Amino acid sequence: MRWDQVELDCGRLHVRRAKGGIDNVHPLSGKEIRALRQLRRENTESRYVFVTERDGPATTDGFLKMIARTGEAARLQFPIHPHMLRHSTGYKLANDGHDTRALQHYMGHKNIQHTVRYTEMAPDRFRNFWKD
Repeated sequence: MRWDQVELDCGRLHVRRAKGGIDNVHPLSGKEIRALRQLRRENTESRYVFVTERDGPATTDGFLKMIARTGEAARLQFPIHPHMLRHSTGYKLANDGHDTRALQHYMGHKNIQHTVRYTEMAPDRFRNFWKD
C-alpha cells in the first residue's frame, strides 16, 4: 500500500483490488488515522505505508510469513493466512446486520454470490427478528 492511497485529512483509504475485484474507498476510524499518522511521521521518505527493517516496501510474501508466525506464536491449532482476515471481516459485517449489497461493495465482489457466503454462515443473524 502506498501513501497516495491514503487520505488522512478525509479519513479515506483507496483500495485497489487484486484478482479482478472492484476498487473502492473505505472509511478510516479515528484510531486508524492516528496510527497511520504515526507511521507517516516515522517514515517520511517512503512512498510505502508499510516498510521493512531495511526501509524497503513490505512484500506480499513477507506479510504472509508474518501472519503465519503470528498464528504460531499465538499457539493456534491451525495455520493462518491473511485471507482469513478478509473472511472474518465479511462474517463480522454480515453478523452485525449490514445489507448484503453494501457488504458486496465493501468487499469489492463483482458477483453477489461471493458475498452471500458470509450471510449464509450467520445462524443468529435474525435472533431478534420475531421479538416485539
